[in-house]
Amino acid sequence: MPVERLETVLGLEFREPRLLKQALVHRSYLNEQDAPAGGSYERMEFLGDAVLELMVSTELYRRFPDMDEGELTKSRASLVCRETLAQVARRLHLGEFLLVGKGEDATGGRYRDSILASAFEAVVAAVYLDLGYTEATRFLLQAMSEELDQFTREGLPPENPKSHFQEYIQGQGLAAPSYRLVSSDGPDHSPVFTVEVLVEDEVVGTGQGGRKADAERTAARDALVRLGPASDPAYVKDKPG
Repeated sequence: MPVERLETVLGLEFREPRLLKQALVHRSYLNEQDAPAGGSYERMEFLGDAVLELMVSTELYRRFPDMDEGELTKSRASLVCRETLAQVARRLHLGEFLLVGKGEDATGGRYRDSILASAFEAVVAAVYLDLGYTEATRFLLQAMSEELDQFTREGLPPENPKSHFQEYIQGQGLAAPSYRLVSSDGPDHSPVFTVEVLVEDEVVGTGQGGRKADAERTAARDALVRLGPASDPAYVKDKPG
């Protein structure tokens, strides 16, 4: 397994590479191959989940001194959810390094959100165990910098961006937005869909996802970001005139 390549991708050098190897072993692999001592990544996933929550909580506490407990809790949940962690894992190409069983691999398991998110948590645990809290924090903040910076700019995304966007558009007296599939790339077991959202034939947002529904939600969220505060119901309600 090319652990050295992954170390390069992660920007790290492990003292005990076996920890990184274990963080990449899915349980489906254990019945087919000689796995590294320690079994699958599940125990490390458990630890990594706790480490992630602490580090993200600390960063939110530092960045947002005026947030109350409830807001901090919701913010953390949006940043450590499965979809977000899988997105980070894809950016790090973790799927290419995972050890999964043949059956799991044939059905696209190495690129599934749940497996990618769990593997990322396990990798965080491996960094923490091998290099310590400070280095693990540095790694995590760098790996999640896009998500943290976007959150700092935009705050919590709407829970249902498609509904939120449609309500805003129709509130302006316009026809409901429509969604158009632009492309479907990648293998059959792990496609990436690109979708555009249109309002009166004008493209106002673009999104990608492993399912068309996910790509549509991302496109709606992109459109809301482009609209800025004008798409916030409170802003529209309180706007003069």
